[in-house]
Amino acid sequence: MKWGIIGTSFISGIMAEAINGDDKSELYAVAGRTQTTLDEFAKSYAVHKSYTDYDALINDPNVDIVYIALPNHLHHEFVVKAAAAGKAILCEKSLSIDMEKTEIALAAVQKHQVFFAEGLMYLCHPYIEKALSVLVSGAIGEIKAIQGSYVAAISQFVNADSKGALYNLGCYPMSLAYLILKQSLSAAELMDYSVSAIGRKGADNNICESSATFRFANKVNVQIHTAEDYGLKHGFTVLGSKGCLTFNSNPWLPGEMNEFELETYEANKETITVTAAGDAFFYQVRAIREAFERGDKSLQAPKATPESSEDIMKLLTDWESSTQLS
Repeated sequence: MKWGIIGTSFISGIMAEAINGDDKSELYAVAGRTQTTLDEFAKSYAVHKSYTDYDALINDPNVDIVYIALPNHLHHEFVVKAAAAGKAILCEKSLSIDMEKTEIALAAVQKHQVFFAEGLMYLCHPYIEKALSVLVSGAIGEIKAIQGSYVAAISQFVNADSKGALYNLGCYPMSLAYLILKQSLSAAELMDYSVSAIGRKGADNNICESSATFRFANKVNVQIHTAEDYGLKHGFTVLGSKGCLTFNSNPWLPGEMNEFELETYEANKETITVTAAGDAFFYQVRAIREAFERGDKSLQAPKATPESSEDIMKLLTDWESSTQLS
């Protein structure tokens, strides 16, 4: 499977390592705007071919799958181009910055019947699979509430047009909450929610910090916090009628050794260790390559699907529009 990467950012390098680490994948091409950076990237990751024109990479007949690693506001444009060229597509999260661009991108994928996945890579990792199996088993009872937070000092590295913390970081706890709720709510209940939020603007005039409260189907409360200008800290707990599950290791950056804590209220706590062969990017590359080999048009849940990506974008855009800024 020959991969082409559009963009030479930090995340492009991480994905390049993951692609090179899969013995049935080949990092064939990369495209970038700056020749010096492009040359350095190609040399560092042993890329066969480089382009200063994104469209040229998309139209290279040797490229099987295009990984779009550009800022969020550009994703839809290149999803449309790659779909029209008949390429399989991995688009970095968040899928877009609004629902109009989201629908344009997904409509192109549907029209041209190409493989598509959003880069919520952590959903491919055994850590998430194991946690879900525990929740589905009923170990904590009926899900009552979810509390999640993800903060990281990345504001100086992101493009202002990417729309800030909600789309760069908040997408992680939002997507994990969505995945967990999907195990116990119907499709209609999952998208029947109210939301209120507070936040503040950063120097680029985007939301740089926000706390949101969602109420799903008048059954489950979800509280999510994110910020992009301080810290590096994760937190995620699922509260049930009998107990709770807490991710001790970062659920969004799982590695080879991971832990979560399973607690029965006022009784006992158990630490569960999940070992893995690599990080989430390793598993994402393998999952996409295997789906492509089977002729599938998407990953299978609980991994990111076009349908779940659309729902998560709706949650994020509603979070943004409901935020009262200070």
